[in-house]
Amino acid sequence: MSDVRVIIQRDSEREERVVTTGTTAADLFAGERTVVAARVAGELKDLAYEIEDGETVEPVEISSEDGLNILRHSTAHVMAQAVQELFPEAKLGIGPPVKDGFYYDFDVERPFTPEDLKAIEKKMQEIQKRGQRFSRRVVSDEAAREELADEPYKLELIGIKGSASTDDGANVEVGGGELTIYDNLDAKTGELCWKDLCRGPHLPTTRNIPAFKLMRNAAAYWRGSEKNPMLQRIYGTAWPSKDELKAHLDFLAEAEKRDHRKLGNELDLFSIPDEIGSGLAVFHPKGGIIRRTMEDYSRKRHEEEGYEFVYSPHATKGKLFEKSGHLDWYAEGMYPPMQLDEGVDYYLKPMNCPMHNLIFDARGRSYRELPLRLFEFGTVYRYEKSGVVHGLTRARGFTQDDAHIYCTKEQMAEELDRTLTFVLDLLRDYGLTDFYLELSTKDPEKYVGSDEVWEEATETLRQVAEKQGLPLTPDPGGAAFYGPKISVQCKDAIGRTWQMSTVQLDFNLPERFDLEYTAADGTKQRPVMIHRALFGSIERFFAVLLEHYAGAMPPWLAPVQAVGIPIGDAHVEYLQDFAAQAKKKGLRVEVDASSDRMQKKIRNAQKQKVPFMVIVGDDDMNAGTVSFRYRDGSQENGIPREEALAKLADVVERRVQV
Repeated sequence: MSDVRVIIQRDSEREERVVTTGTTAADLFAGERTVVAARVAGELKDLAYEIEDGETVEPVEISSEDGLNILRHSTAHVMAQAVQELFPEAKLGIGPPVKDGFYYDFDVERPFTPEDLKAIEKKMQEIQKRGQRFSRRVVSDEAAREELADEPYKLELIGIKGSASTDDGANVEVGGGELTIYDNLDAKTGELCWKDLCRGPHLPTTRNIPAFKLMRNAAAYWRGSEKNPMLQRIYGTAWPSKDELKAHLDFLAEAEKRDHRKLGNELDLFSIPDEIGSGLAVFHPKGGIIRRTMEDYSRKRHEEEGYEFVYSPHATKGKLFEKSGHLDWYAEGMYPPMQLDEGVDYYLKPMNCPMHNLIFDARGRSYRELPLRLFEFGTVYRYEKSGVVHGLTRARGFTQDDAHIYCTKEQMAEELDRTLTFVLDLLRDYGLTDFYLELSTKDPEKYVGSDEVWEEATETLRQVAEKQGLPLTPDPGGAAFYGPKISVQCKDAIGRTWQMSTVQLDFNLPERFDLEYTAADGTKQRPVMIHRALFGSIERFFAVLLEHYAGAMPPWLAPVQAVGIPIGDAHVEYLQDFAAQAKKKGLRVEVDASSDRMQKKIRNAQKQKVPFMVIVGDDDMNAGTVSFRYRDGSQENGIPREEALAKLADVVERRVQV
């Protein structure tokens, strides 16, 4: 038995150790219960991996991103084993880890029921307690086909070895250069209990799964394509401790209470009628007030910042999108063409930028006009797959607060800095404060223009982003095909991250559209183009604010800013006069003159999340005062009417929350 020299890397610390041949990663980290795998020469390995001479080994903690993925993928295997023990006819699809959990797809005779999920979870608990070992085994393609002859979806995956995609999760099964099967072995006898085609790595045993729960089931097309069979998908979550699982479930419960779809219905703000179609919303009067107020304030701020408003149609000839490149790069996200005018293809527009380029090019432009800032609330249409459409946050028709800025190359850095500062300041005006920035760089498979231009654009954006003093994270390959971008990422009241505004630098569309301006020396020059969506889309931003505030919008955005609640019928007229004075000041005040008892009226106002309740009885009416009741149940009595109106106007003017 010979010596083996290994380097153990922990963050910045390196330890050289001499061990004997056959030493495993588990031996290196014996006693470290939170270590569930190892990274060897940059590749993740099971703890059963035998270390070779000269290798650098890093421990992988269960709470790290890689550790959580391994935990969740291992739990997905346990779930699949439980399903096949309870439903022997079930055929296996794919079971990858995903954010905060995992899923596995199955081909079964009927959809799973809630009772089925309870039985599967109970069976998983039994398997977990058995402490079955996850054991990796390399197999040839032929052997894998023979072993998995009864699993048609696995056979298909074997056929795409080496070209598996991350998009559908196939890479977790056959993404490497060799095929491997993971056996679940009985802890005592070593007998095979179950097996699955898988790259791994996995936890050492099922006992290393501390806490899990099955969440729900849904239908899903095999590998995400509508051309493929419909399978049944079970979602679950797994965490390094029961406390973390409980915290996650509590978070989900809070998120469910804040779900904008639920609040939109409860507060009568918007709906998505089946008669219109998936992803196509209508705003009701109260939702219309919020949306109009959002838009009006945005218009005002854009005018102050030197933007000019333009308008463009909802449909255009296909040749425009051929010119812009969208039909080459974005066709699958567009609605199918309509053939009009003797066979000419017309498309609903997915973007506003090609039309803004035509506005720029409608006449000659001088350097004196630049920067030219064109702004539009432009409704666009994108054919999102049915599985990803989600309320207002992922819609098929939505209105972008879209701006395109045309400037000289010399103005570019200053204009980007000014634009990003404006974006962040305006988001703060709506009550969002916790930001970081993301820099999306070139997708090497999907871009137009020269590498030199991309490098210059990316470096300029990087410098602009760093000036804001916010955290900056890389997003390799995440850019649009025409240029890199900065995305403003924002955390809401319960810590969820939303992508908000984007600022994209584009040297390519001006080239494709042959855009020019006359420079000071009389020569024709190409402008630089900056794409900027501040809200992203009004609908999505509406949903984010609704969830951020849990429906309790600040008074300036609330559809009803105050509701008058009379103690008795004799006080109705007094409150109606108060409401009339408030409306003259631009305030949205209503009076509940219904026959409901006062306490019922208060409960109704609380359910509607109205910021102020204005309560009046004999004492107030005789003294010319009102009483304020706030959302939290506290009350302020005997406020003179003019003072009360001034207070309402003040909180609306300052855009503060109450």
